[in-house]
Amino acid sequence: MIELSKRMQAVADMVTPGLSVTDIGCDHGFVSIYLMQQNIATRVIAMDVNEGPLKIAKSHIEEYGLSEYIETRLSDGLSAINPMEAESMVCAGMGGRLMIRILTDEIEKARGMKEIILQPQSESGYVRRSLLELGFQIVDENMVCEEGKYYVIMKVLPGNEAEYTQYAKDDISLEFGAVLLQKKHPVLKEYLNKMESQYSIILSQIPSDNEKSVQDRQNMEHKLNQVKKALELLE
Repeated sequence: MIELSKRMQAVADMVTPGLSVTDIGCDHGFVSIYLMQQNIATRVIAMDVNEGPLKIAKSHIEEYGLSEYIETRLSDGLSAINPMEAESMVCAGMGGRLMIRILTDEIEKARGMKEIILQPQSESGYVRRSLLELGFQIVDENMVCEEGKYYVIMKVLPGNEAEYTQYAKDDISLEFGAVLLQKKHPVLKEYLNKMESQYSIILSQIPSDNEKSVQDRQNMEHKLNQVKKALELLE
């Protein structure tokens, strides 16, 4: 039985059982294999833009005897999958802007999914804002810390303005996650405490004797105030 890292386990745990899955940027195929071993997915299409990782994924899939249930495809994002061919989409371990590009490039295919699981490596606030602008609803979030790094995992559903109005759209909720704030998530609190300390130190070291320094201080003060407001919501 394959074992996943803490981050990838959190990604796999977000997938709704009983759906066919496409794993975008599957890397070495471990999540795809896990989803089949645990009877979470009915079948998986594992896709990656690079031939090297895809060949390794294919060898791992063969090693675990799952070639009948997991198909590998060379693909830039969703380009190599047909509309409605998979019900759930997993996309983990890449930058937030790349994830949004993958969704917008094949927006109708993305909107045809029953769910989308995202784990952006950066710019989670940008990802949340972009998802809402594209008409997706963020219905669940989790956050984990692994080897000193913090990762957000989101479950997203196709929706419309009427359906996602319940998701808070204020800057604090979009930056740090309305669901995480509502859950008073302990890992989010740990992350915010760390950021408050780091931003305070940085702010104390910024001089205020020139125009650029004044702008830098204002930007850092804004970030620090956002973190403090989020921490207040977690109390």
